[in-house]
Amino acid sequence: MNPRSARGSRAHASGLGAEAIALAALEADGWRILARRVRTPAGEIDAAAEKDGLLAIIEVKHRPTLAGAAAALGPRQQVRLMSAAQALLAENPDWGAQGVRFDVLVVDAAGAVRRIADAFRLEE
Repeated sequence: MNPRSARGSRAHASGLGAEAIALAALEADGWRILARRVRTPAGEIDAAAEKDGLLAIIEVKHRPTLAGAAAALGPRQQVRLMSAAQALLAENPDWGAQGVRFDVLVVDAAGAVRRIADAFRLEE
């Protein structure tokens, strides 16, 4: 395996581990995971979770620091996530009876998790 693909494999495995940590934290907080790693025509959604009728579209970011992870979600990715969420909701119209929001869960190298609830919104 060349060095570039080895780095990619390590990053992928690290990302999957961060997702597992983040989703376990969500479940511990009373959220029910409805879907994981959902592929849509617009892109992938890391997870969809529900609590009291509120649907959260979850994006997990993993970096050495929580601040670095929080800064990793740019405007282009936000647009992609909104489009992917529209596709997901079209297939699951009963989800999100009490609303839908976008949450970013950031995970640092030590496995600490922080949630940025309602991280961004559709432009009105």
